[in-house]
Amino acid sequence: MTIEETEYLRNKLEDALNKVANALGKINIGSKSQFPYGWRKAAKGRTIWRILEEAITQNLEYKFKEFGFDELNAADSEVGVYDFSGKFTDIDSPFYVNIKSAVIGARTNKDDISKAIRLLEFFEEDQERKLFIASFLIEFEEDMSVAVTKAIVMPTMWLPDIYVNPSNNGNLQSSKYKSIDQAVKRNNAEFVSVLTDEIEVARKKREAKARKK
Repeated sequence: MTIEETEYLRNKLEDALNKVANALGKINIGSKSQFPYGWRKAAKGRTIWRILEEAITQNLEYKFKEFGFDELNAADSEVGVYDFSGKFTDIDSPFYVNIKSAVIGARTNKDDISKAIRLLEFFEEDQERKLFIASFLIEFEEDMSVAVTKAIVMPTMWLPDIYVNPSNNGNLQSSKYKSIDQAVKRNNAEFVSVLTDEIEVARKKREAKARKK
């Protein structure tokens, strides 16, 4: 698949997933009587992300044709590099999507994307695979609901900043996975090459740290 074809697929995915975001709207987490002091420290994406992820994937599975998908399959594993896969009628290649949440207005940090080694294995199985990060932007409302406002889709191969955490978890991290205007439009082979280099850098950092102990 060419860069142009990846861009076409990215746009189709983003349009379809924004239909999902619109369908979800607000998700009630509680009431003001149950939370008299509001969200407090719970106003973080990771606090309620598992609930939101379940709502997103269930709606996708239940109404995928309404959102424009020809096929939709939830991932078999919860620890893989994607949450669902599918196809559009006018594109032969399947796509794979890793779902993330992002709180509107939150400070930008390097966030975990996936285990770097698992990503490498994923592309080594088939280097033509197309993997995307779908970030659902959310807002915490005063009525103790979470508003799902929109979706932003970034091809994993196009992440502008690629960093592998040298700690034991070895996660690929990025602070710009929502910044599609800064995307670096790599093909899969180029991404695998950069990722392999970053995994090696992380390995050397781990070894250097271990020697100091």
